[in-house]
Amino acid sequence: MADDGRITHVAGTGVPVRGNDIDTDRIIPARYLREITFETLGPHAFEDERRQLNGKHPFDDARFTGASVLVVNRNFGSGSSREHAPQALMHRGIKAIVGESFAEIFFGNCTTIGIPCLTLPATQIESLQSLIEEAPETALAIDVGSGAITAGQATYQAELPASVREAFVSGEWDALSSLLESGDAISAVHDRLPYISGWPAR
Repeated sequence: MADDGRITHVAGTGVPVRGNDIDTDRIIPARYLREITFETLGPHAFEDERRQLNGKHPFDDARFTGASVLVVNRNFGSGSSREHAPQALMHRGIKAIVGESFAEIFFGNCTTIGIPCLTLPATQIESLQSLIEEAPETALAIDVGSGAITAGQATYQAELPASVREAFVSGEWDALSSLLESGDAISAVHDRLPYISGWPAR
């Protein structure tokens, strides 16, 4: 991320998590909704599945340690709207997600915290996942502005809604920071609202 908040490129290695309709309860179990801070969620991403798979989940595979790009399949992030799911992934080190499709609320929650979610057709997702599995050290580079993804010698052309793409490359994706920087404008609106400043006497 640039100092001015712009997110134009994401680079790093990848981790493939296969399967359609992976919901937010699988990403972060409901018991962690009681956490009072998001910062502690990273180690618990996919916790139940990782226990069931006894160390064979991609997030436990040493080959993918430090990966920053998650590659998934169809309807990723479905189920409940919990914002803890993208927060858990972010605090695990994920900086971008590439998939066939995303649940709408999950997509929005990712955008809010600065995680681009780009889409590719199923055949290309399969290609990218297989490439990463065969060569985990492959460097991935995502151009958020154009949607171009390079993975070693392979290239892919991903999609991102124009409004979301513009928010990332302009640095306007962070609504909270924008709000905090607009104190004078907020005060001006506050002062002219009649139900706050008082209705004029009749």
